[in-house]
Amino acid sequence: MSGTSSNVDRRARRRPAAEPPEGGAPDRGPARHGGDPDGRTRVTVLVALGANLLIAVAKSVGGLLAASPALLSEAAHSVADSLNEIFLLAALRRSRRPADRRHPFGYGKERFFWSLLAAVGIFVMGGCFSFFQGLEALKGGAKESHSGYVAGLAVLGVALLSEGASLVRALHQVHRQRGTTAQRLRDPALRTVLAEDSTAVLGVLLAIAGMALHLVTGNVVWEASASLAIGALLVYVAYRLGRDARDQLIGQAADPELSDRIRALLKAQPEIDSVEALLTMQLGLGSLLVAARVDLAPGLDSEEIEEAAVRIKRSVTHTVPDADQIFLDITDGPTRAAERRDAADPAAAREYDGT
Repeated sequence: MSGTSSNVDRRARRRPAAEPPEGGAPDRGPARHGGDPDGRTRVTVLVALGANLLIAVAKSVGGLLAASPALLSEAAHSVADSLNEIFLLAALRRSRRPADRRHPFGYGKERFFWSLLAAVGIFVMGGCFSFFQGLEALKGGAKESHSGYVAGLAVLGVALLSEGASLVRALHQVHRQRGTTAQRLRDPALRTVLAEDSTAVLGVLLAIAGMALHLVTGNVVWEASASLAIGALLVYVAYRLGRDARDQLIGQAADPELSDRIRALLKAQPEIDSVEALLTMQLGLGSLLVAARVDLAPGLDSEEIEEAAVRIKRSVTHTVPDADQIFLDITDGPTRAAERRDAADPAAAREYDGT
């Protein structure tokens, strides 16, 4: 029966796949998620990029004037975030390219690759530099400048407002998405911006606390500790983002709930006796590969198998719009395979049973 699978897939692809199933047309393309999610994400990334570029300059000037390790750590953080936003913009553009001969499943995983680079940028440019600044402050102290520190605190106050506005924008987009929290954050670009903005707000608060305590007490340990805390925070966020990007790059399966829905749909088909195996893999945002090994009911001829395959694929696509790559492998179930083996070789069957 495995040879039938290839014929079914080839002939099914020649059918008019765009024909809507019963009950309505399947959603395809960006509109299936309501409007253009990439357009909204691009605006969110651009807002974050503009805020981070302005803040990076202000923090750098303020950090140099105040000789503040915490403020310089925050400046490095903003520079890293700005570079990461450029990575994310590249991901949004490159992941939309159509499939070609070298990449028959498209370029959807570009998002995961650039998100991994963003995580590395946060770790190296943000986390490591913050640790360096904190340790240098503990070893050599820091020059105190009252006017410089006041200016630095003012810069951080403005940064807090700007970072907060960018965070509100990201949260607003997440709130507009459909589904559970995990489904809303499945876009690695949006997830990275949200993590960066949340970390930036918390980092600014830590820097303000460290600078204020240093200014009041004259003890640099407070500011050095704030810089080390910012570094630890950035390393943790980079680890989480990098781990998610790694899982998606190496081939992450669909959510268990979604896989269960697909399996239940296949089992409900009258032509299918059993689903022997179901494999899924995320090919990109809004693109899912589904490969199922199914045992068909006996008595079906080739034409009935072809028609059933086309209908089943349409049903899966209609139920799960992201499932745009569906492959059905028709095989014998273990029970039927054993029956055929026994019928073909009774002596071997008796030997197998130990009789």
